[in-house]
Amino acid sequence: MKLAISGKGGTGKTTLATLLARTLAEEGRPVIAIDADPDANLASALGLPPKDWPEPISGMKELIYERTGAKGGYGSFFRMNPDVHDLPEKFSRVVHGVRLLALGEVPLGGGGCICPESALLKALITHLLLRPEEVVILDMEAGIEHLGRATAEAVTMMIIVIEPGLRSVQTAQTISRLAKDIRIAKLGLVINKVAPGMDLRPLTSHLMDLPLLGTLSLDPAVALADFEGRSPFTGKDPQKKEVRAILEAILSQGGEKGR
Repeated sequence: MKLAISGKGGTGKTTLATLLARTLAEEGRPVIAIDADPDANLASALGLPPKDWPEPISGMKELIYERTGAKGGYGSFFRMNPDVHDLPEKFSRVVHGVRLLALGEVPLGGGGCICPESALLKALITHLLLRPEEVVILDMEAGIEHLGRATAEAVTMMIIVIEPGLRSVQTAQTISRLAKDIRIAKLGLVINKVAPGMDLRPLTSHLMDLPLLGTLSLDPAVALADFEGRSPFTGKDPQKKEVRAILEAILSQGGEKGR
């Protein structure tokens, strides 16, 4: 299961990434969670104290130059396929059974330009997505700059998280088009912050061919956890039921290799 989770800022994509990662880890699955959002907060959401947060790979200049052979930044020659096999274990942190790796921000040169930092990160993501033994959960920003065509083909599903509102649907439609452009085969949608008794039919009518994987309830406990910098994972039955339903929908849509 190799999942990329995207969505507009504030919709709850990091919350969903956390709930999926910790639920799967509790079930004994080996899980790697990758924070691929420059506004990194997956470590906090997973319950890791600030002193133990992993250093973002994109900021490790000496490592980047060592692995890519880059000298002098933009315009210089460097290796496009650097060796990254040892990086996940070397620079990750384990919290509640989840191995966490932070990518950090990639400076983009514009016009599709690639830099040593992005070459290293793309090689690292590809390496992780092609390892057969682990569940990989990518917590992404709304864009898909970290995913090239070759990398995207290794993603078994991209999950787009939205709030109950048409502006969020428009973002989902944009992400869906971008994902299809780089040949991500399967897409799914999760609606977060759903109030009790809310009728979602007017919203789902705008979702085109995006399959709805499930919903997450509007939960004051989750909002309080976010405010206090704690993990939103409570492990309580209602939350577990919603996450389990989403996981079952992912599997039924072919979101795991071999299915």
